[in-house]
Amino acid sequence: MSSVRTPDASASLSDWLQYLESIHATAIDMGLDRVREVAARLGLELNAMKFVVGGTNGKGSTCAMLESILLAAGYKVGLYSSPHLIDFNERARINGQIATDEALIEQFQAVEAARGDVSLTYFEFTTLAILRLFSQSRLDAVVLEVGLGGRLDAVNIVDADCAIVTSVDLDHTDWLGDTREKIGFEKAHIYRAGRPAICSDPAPPQSLLDYVAEIGADLWLFGRDFNYSGDRQQWAYGGRGQRRNSLAYPALRGANQLLNASAALAALESVRDRLPVPQQAVRLGLLQASLPGRFQILPGQPTIILDVAHNPHAAAVLAQNLDNMSFHPYTHAVFGMLNDKDLAGVVAKLGTRVDYWYCAGLPGPRGTTGEALAEQVAAALPPVPAGGESPGVSAYADPAQAFAAARERVGENDRIVVFGSFLTVASVLQALGRKA
Repeated sequence: MSSVRTPDASASLSDWLQYLESIHATAIDMGLDRVREVAARLGLELNAMKFVVGGTNGKGSTCAMLESILLAAGYKVGLYSSPHLIDFNERARINGQIATDEALIEQFQAVEAARGDVSLTYFEFTTLAILRLFSQSRLDAVVLEVGLGGRLDAVNIVDADCAIVTSVDLDHTDWLGDTREKIGFEKAHIYRAGRPAICSDPAPPQSLLDYVAEIGADLWLFGRDFNYSGDRQQWAYGGRGQRRNSLAYPALRGANQLLNASAALAALESVRDRLPVPQQAVRLGLLQASLPGRFQILPGQPTIILDVAHNPHAAAVLAQNLDNMSFHPYTHAVFGMLNDKDLAGVVAKLGTRVDYWYCAGLPGPRGTTGEALAEQVAAALPPVPAGGESPGVSAYADPAQAFAAARERVGENDRIVVFGSFLTVASVLQALGRKA
């Protein structure tokens, strides 16, 4: 047990979060037994329609669109997402509003009182607190983003009425396995028998399909049960028994967002007898959905792009999105990445699109120095064609310093892309004085 003192009645939210970081021996401790036991002591019940969304990439965007569409339809909605960019409160939204410090502290106190001698990780403790907040808020629907994997993630104590797996690719391989088949098996466990199981990965691993068949979930496959089509002006969704035509493109930018949007619409189609959503709410919801740090382009010049891409699959999407932009003479990358990620895989996807790399150190045990990162980037860069020029690679103590250096060097028509980690994007947002 921790010797750290439990926060008292005057404790602030940051006091509580500091305490939660200290009470469990490891940051990640996979398994549902402890979190289920405390949920039972709390009498935790969610009487809303429950959407659970997992996947390697795209889950945050899918959650944001689901929340936005349901709000536009007039429903009362809770959204749980992670990690946060700047403030912890971003993880819990009720009816589009970020939870207050007071509301979260009240729930932390309840979980602390209920857990007794059960040790919980930061993620498990905060998940229980936010689920309890939702259970007391008289909601029509909750949208819950899985933290890591699926099978043993704390969110999986919730029995989804409809579950979505957006994509299956390699990430968190230390925890989830080193193949798509192993990772697909973990992610498929958010599906439930007899309930809609949406999969928007165009080529799902066999392990996911086998698990769905084994439990008897109602599988909705992209390309078979739902699809999208589009031209330059608008796009259309086609499902099992529902078409939605003449839709505006989502406010969330990027080539993969129609895939995420169609997954959200398939989920809504699958529960439409219990939670009907009119066409106008879909149109409005897609236009109003926002998610900081997902191919987010800041206004003004030079063009600044923020993207939390931190694995090869997400980096490939970022590369495609950069290619779809108008011409920029030079691309400057402010890059910071945790040391348990596939750096070589990420750098390879960006290839020769980056002219200058500003490598930033990140804090914590999974962080690395700017110098070490710059060495790895230089080693991972693809060979330069004859007569070509090698990209510049330089090192900085942190993302704010790397960004300041890029700002000094950048031309008015160039672009700066900030990516590699939530920490990298958050640091630059803070340096710019912006809220997430």
